Amino acid sequence: VMASMAHLQKEKLRLQEELLALQEKLAAQENNELSLSLQLQGQVETLKAKLLEQAQEISRLRSEQGGTDAEKHRDLLAAENERLRQEMKACEGELRELQRQQQAPCRDCPHLQENAVLQEQLSQLQREAEEMRAKLVELDLEVQQKTNRLAEVELRLKDSLAERAEEEERLSRRLRDSQETIASLKSQPQQIKYIIKTVEVESAKAKQALCETQSRNQYLQEQVGMQKQVLKEMEQQLQRSQKTEAQLRAQIMMYEAELERAHGQMLEEMQAMEEEKNHAIEEAFSRAQVEMKAVHENLAGVRTNLLTLQPALRTLTHDYNSLKRQVRDFPVLLQETLRSARAEISQAIEEVHSTNRELLRKYRRELQLRKKCHNELVRLKGNIRVFGRVRPITKEDGEGPEAANAVTFDADDDAVLYLLHKGKQVSFELDKVFPPQASQEEVFQEVQALVTSCIDGYNVCIFAYGQTGAGKTYTMEGTAANPGINQRALQLLFSEVRGKAADWDYTITVSAAEIYNEALRDLLGKEPQEKLEIKLCPDGSGQLYVPGLTEFRVQSVEDINKVFESGHIKRVTECTNLNEHSSRSHALLIVTVRGLDRSTGLRTTGKLNLVDLAGSERVGRSGAEGSRLREAQHINKSLSALGDVIYALRSRQGHVPFRNSKLTYLLQDSLSGDSKTLMMVQVSPAEKNTSETLCSLKFAERVRSVELGPVSRKAELGSWPSQEHLEGDSPGSAAPPGRSHASPSPGQLSSRSASIRRKLHTSG
Repeated sequence: VMASMAHLQKEKLRLQEELLALQEKLAAQENNELSLSLQLQGQVETLKAKLLEQAQEISRLRSEQGGTDAEKHRDLLAAENERLRQEMKACEGELRELQRQQQAPCRDCPHLQENAVLQEQLSQLQREAEEMRAKLVELDLEVQQKTNRLAEVELRLKDSLAERAEEEERLSRRLRDSQETIASLKSQPQQIKYIIKTVEVESAKAKQALCETQSRNQYLQEQVGMQKQVLKEMEQQLQRSQKTEAQLRAQIMMYEAELERAHGQMLEEMQAMEEEKNHAIEEAFSRAQVEMKAVHENLAGVRTNLLTLQPALRTLTHDYNSLKRQVRDFPVLLQETLRSARAEISQAIEEVHSTNRELLRKYRRELQLRKKCHNELVRLKGNIRVFGRVRPITKEDGEGPEAANAVTFDADDDAVLYLLHKGKQVSFELDKVFPPQASQEEVFQEVQALVTSCIDGYNVCIFAYGQTGAGKTYTMEGTAANPGINQRALQLLFSEVRGKAADWDYTITVSAAEIYNEALRDLLGKEPQEKLEIKLCPDGSGQLYVPGLTEFRVQSVEDINKVFESGHIKRVTECTNLNEHSSRSHALLIVTVRGLDRSTGLRTTGKLNLVDLAGSERVGRSGAEGSRLREAQHINKSLSALGDVIYALRSRQGHVPFRNSKLTYLLQDSLSGDSKTLMMVQVSPAEKNTSETLCSLKFAERVRSVELGPVSRKAELGSWPSQEHLEGDSPGSAAPPGRSHASPSPGQLSSRSASIRRKLHTSG
């Protein structure tokens, strides 16, 4: 409690000292401002007096003098008067500014800012002093309560001592009474003995009295024993009371010593606090004197600045007026400058835009030219052309991160696509890339040039490659409402044939087969389960054919639809975890176009192989079991054999393993350099299929680098056929087309040699 009181007293004294210092500082600042205001008022009064004196002097000179000297003097006095009037106005403005600062303190004055900080500190210290006073009152109440309790204890102690003194007095009286009784009883037995001895010879009455006396004596002895016991107890109680009294006196002495020590400490602390107070007052006084001196110095500096600032003020006023004129004219200049700048910037932007448009036009023209040259180079080298098509995201891909799109495209180059695989972006360059929004019509427009070359006697092969569910069957076959390459190719052939009907006779035959579990089956035959074999043509041309493969001659779209419907029904498809209608075999549509030029007798034979490969699949993901597992194994084996053939062709090995699979053996003519070949690689953009997509695109790049060599045209000159021979030519024959070794007559050759050479040159 004493320590808290001392701390509170110190805080109180410190707060009082700071309050006094702040009040003194405020009073000094107010005195300084008042003195400055009085000084300025004195200057104003002095200027007014000078002005009056000058006016009187002017009037006196006007009355006394005349002529030119008086006018000159008058002009001088008028100029001086004007100067004094301006000085008076400046002083009045400064006076008003000081009065305004007194009424509303300026924000930039460091003394006022310090005053505000000190005011905040003073309010905070006052709040802390109030809190300390409240704590001091609480401590005073607690000390008062403890003092009251101590007084009560002392009163109770005094009452107890008084009671014990009375009890001791009472016990002493009883003790004295008991001693007197004992002394009286001690004096009585001699008489009794004597009576006993003297009554021994007396009568029975005397004996009875003697017995009564003895009993009484015994009773008195018992009373004496009891009194002795009571006296002993009283002595013990007196001793205990004396001990308790000694303890209480010791406690009282201890409390008195504690109070004396606390009183001494309080006096010492009060004396120390008084000394600290005096010391703080002295320090505050000295600090206030230093600050007062600094304020006086600042005031003197301000006065000096006021005297030196008057010429500067006039200069600044002139500069201000000139700047004001410039500011007034600045918006006009700014608008003119902005207009000119906007015009220049617009012109520069327009020039840049025109330059960019011209560069973009040139770039696109060069890109098309480069692609055209590349395609021509690919045609001359005989490279396998590779197109890529990305199917859209479907509901079968599911939802969430696994169904996210991992394939992106190049906005400037339609032959480049990017695959995001395991956080890394991999780029692939093909001959053409079709995004998901590309239509069947757009895809066919890129391949129709190859299809039409079949009419000119070239072998053409278009096959779709990719994982299961990537859209190969959709690209090749399509739907009834939106057909694919197969049906559109035949429609285009019919259109071309009708366009050349004036000079040429064409027959178009179609065959359909599938390779199921390494067995070649006829999809248009009466017994599709019958296994066919691939043989070499007996004419020694080295080409392959399939004995017993059914050929249908088609002449209209209705015939095409019948062929496709028959083949589609017999093709093997099943449902897997990856594709609801998964193709379980490789489907081949073989279109043979035989033409005859009626004017020259030139015969051409072109073959168009449209192949829908079965999709590669991972058995673990597709969930294939039993027969589905065996089908998947055969599909993967045949596709692996196709990869081996592509590797051998790419590395220009002497032996190409075409016979390792029925698929590669049947495609030998298309992959051995005597065919225009195009691979349509189908990929899925889903994140979960990125591994299969990566493998498909890498395989496509390898296929694109294969050079098959220049393609030869299948054309021959034969004897002039008769109309009956043309009509009797059976297009449905299963025999392979052979090269005729018959040559026309010399007359026919000589008459048509120029035309034949011209047509051969044009077709080549």
